[in-house]
Amino acid sequence: MASKWKSRSRASLIEVKHGHAFSGEHIREKPRGDILLTPGNFAIGGGFRGDKFKYFDGEVPEEFVLNDGDLLVTMTDLSKQADTLGYPAFVPRRFDARFLHNQRLGKVIIRPDAGLDQRFLFYLLRTAEYRHEVLASATGTTVKHTSPGRILAYKADIPPLPEQKAIAHILGTLDDKIELNRRTSETLEAMARAVFKSWFVDFDPVRAKAAGRNPGLPKPLADLFPDSFEDSELGEIPKAWRVLGLDQLARFLNGLALQKYPPKGNRSLPVVKIAQLRAGTTEGADAASADLERDYIVEDADVLFSWSGSLECVLRAGGRGALNQHLFKVTSAEHPKWLYYFWIHQHLADFRHIAAGKATTMGHIQRHHLPDAKVVVPQPDLLRAMDRHFGPIVEVIPNLRVQARTLAALRDALLPKLLSGEIRVADAERIVGRCT
Repeated sequence: MASKWKSRSRASLIEVKHGHAFSGEHIREKPRGDILLTPGNFAIGGGFRGDKFKYFDGEVPEEFVLNDGDLLVTMTDLSKQADTLGYPAFVPRRFDARFLHNQRLGKVIIRPDAGLDQRFLFYLLRTAEYRHEVLASATGTTVKHTSPGRILAYKADIPPLPEQKAIAHILGTLDDKIELNRRTSETLEAMARAVFKSWFVDFDPVRAKAAGRNPGLPKPLADLFPDSFEDSELGEIPKAWRVLGLDQLARFLNGLALQKYPPKGNRSLPVVKIAQLRAGTTEGADAASADLERDYIVEDADVLFSWSGSLECVLRAGGRGALNQHLFKVTSAEHPKWLYYFWIHQHLADFRHIAAGKATTMGHIQRHHLPDAKVVVPQPDLLRAMDRHFGPIVEVIPNLRVQARTLAALRDALLPKLLSGEIRVADAERIVGRCT
């Protein structure tokens, strides 16, 4: 601990306010009314997730309407490992709806005389020491709970305010770059999917040429698109294009029952299951032998498709791992990666509908659904030209996510050292400067 740092209890620095018990009859799954934040909106390790909202369309007490920048912590966690219990997140800025303070979340309020920087506090609530205290004092078995009193009981060494701000700035710089990478990769993928749909599903360039209009593409590319259609089993498709089953486009390799392949000595790989696919990390994953056939080892940028449970298709960015059953590793020696990746996404809604109709506890598709899912493929010269458009995008998307993972690892390594005074601000600034 640095000489000017003081050991302070959280109770002397902050208070934690319970949220409101909003009536279940007004809670909705689809957008309607205000956004009711839940523990599901918190990321593992801290931070906000905005992909699974619940909505509330009843009357709201004004004191439970949140402002952007409010700091929240999770008080309840449904996951087996209590992955998010006690972790913090800032309420993001949003202009189209209000965020509501639910009872399972605590609102963290800094006391007026505390001399505490809010962003520094955010990182303080992400340290291993704090996490250990929260988990050790948690109640419940299947569902874990903590309380304001347990959070406030934890003591920490607090530096002077200027140093707090400097530490928060360093860690915040890394988080800002991670968030920029995330947004950039999502934007690139959304744009690429939109163009893919325009070309391969709506056939916009072909329709434009057939109508005598400029398709709005560079002339060398536009010239390669046909200007007419022909009949097929799918109806009209661009002339000279082929109809294939999805299984003809790529190889769908199912994973192994990896409990049959335990680690040997110090050689192991993290097991990539559906949970790891969705989280994008192998943190907390089971381990399997590293001596698997090469095909069953996954790497960054591989296409993985979960055909059971939560049907997802991703460009892998979570590091090396072992392919578990219920996941397909999708590859092709003939067709470019982007072609089968975007075609799987075009069929995902149908696959999810099929899975939802299964009378089992875990919905799934079967292998025969792959040839039933039809795709169209253009003539080789046009496909090669398209590859120059889509190929670099599908390369950069996982690269951005891998870089974000590397930055997150650096942040997580620096966090305890900065907050304990083991590494000083100037040294950390040099390290971060070399990596961002």
